[in-house]
Amino acid sequence: MLLLPLLAVVGGCTLAGPALWRPAAVLAAALLAIALRFSARFRAYQFTAWIVAAVTAAMIYPGAFQQIGSVSLRDKWLLLLIVQLVMFGMGTQMSLRDFAGIVKAPRGVLIGIVCHFSVMPLVGFALTRLFHFAPEIAAGVILIGSCSSGLASNVMAYIARSNLVLSVTVTAITTMVAPLMTPLWMKLLAGTLIEIRFLDLMLEIVKIVLVPIGAALLHDYLKRASRRARRVVYGLASLGVAWLMLLALGGWPWLTSALPPAAGTPLGLVGFLLAAVVAGVVFHGLTRRFPRVERAMPAFSMFGIVYFTLVTTAAGRDNLLKVGVWLFLASVIHNAAGYAFGYGLSRLAKLDRNSARSIAFEVGLQNGSMATGVANALGMLGTMGLAAAIFSPWMNVSGSLLANWWRKHPADAAVKVGSIERAPTD
Repeated sequence: MLLLPLLAVVGGCTLAGPALWRPAAVLAAALLAIALRFSARFRAYQFTAWIVAAVTAAMIYPGAFQQIGSVSLRDKWLLLLIVQLVMFGMGTQMSLRDFAGIVKAPRGVLIGIVCHFSVMPLVGFALTRLFHFAPEIAAGVILIGSCSSGLASNVMAYIARSNLVLSVTVTAITTMVAPLMTPLWMKLLAGTLIEIRFLDLMLEIVKIVLVPIGAALLHDYLKRASRRARRVVYGLASLGVAWLMLLALGGWPWLTSALPPAAGTPLGLVGFLLAAVVAGVVFHGLTRRFPRVERAMPAFSMFGIVYFTLVTTAAGRDNLLKVGVWLFLASVIHNAAGYAFGYGLSRLAKLDRNSARSIAFEVGLQNGSMATGVANALGMLGTMGLAAAIFSPWMNVSGSLLANWWRKHPADAAVKVGSIERAPTD
């Protein structure tokens, strides 16, 4: 089965011309991703293979992934919806109990957060000076360094049998503080490259990250909520339904015209939060009736990531042809620096080796989905979004390699890593 992709490429290239080798290359990449499903040894790389297949298809047929009929695949609202779906899928793999780790191991959590939001933005900034990228592409490198960690770090900690509780807690906390820290670093490090409005960017990240993850955590809360608490949540959901009906009937222009201009942004944010309550309540009811829906959410997240990888690569194809190699080299350096500094600084802070390994993953693995969503919100998907399209596949490959190496070379003390394996969603 693994020979089929190679045979497709060889046949396509041998038989002649672009009319054959181009579809053969795309078919080969897709067949490779499918074939990995049947390999026990390489199955962990299947998601990364699908990302590579998406990049291959978008580079060869960029026009096919920009517009279908009158529908733009780069429509801002469509991409926002898909990114929110990805983040919602990430949220369904989190729990309110994840935040309890900060009480159990406050020093390790603090070290993880400080390392994450200092090492990666600064290394990203240094790489933009080293490689002299164009301003918007350079801003994208700084952006992905300034984002939170994602669930891929938890998966790698699980595989490596390191401190999974610490990893999950740091992921949860960095995700919650990202609306503050990401705009701050972007303003400080990328403010001379592109225009950064701190408050606007913070609100965009709230919509991209906190709203969908908040909806998922609300679903988790309702599993154990008291009857009184549920009545409060259902009341807010009723307000959310009324809000959505008002929007559907065209009430937004009327509201904005009746209120001061400055009220539009806060009102829109309140609307997003009410919609999140509705989504959390609806999803909770759906999963009670169909439990398999929750287990399928990582697959929906992966589909979303593949989708905006296609669209981002297609939009930035010309730029990738110019700087793709250098962006990949930057991703390797950035990622390796995250592992090295995360592990080294943790050991200097007297954390045990298992905890240091988890912090290495938390620092080295960034949330590419969040970076893509921010680039889309700023209208720079084809330039600023390229770093996420290149960095994300490599992070999954390197993380898997490092996790399996550490699994084969356990640290001094065994750490209970839990029993739920989570799929990477960034």
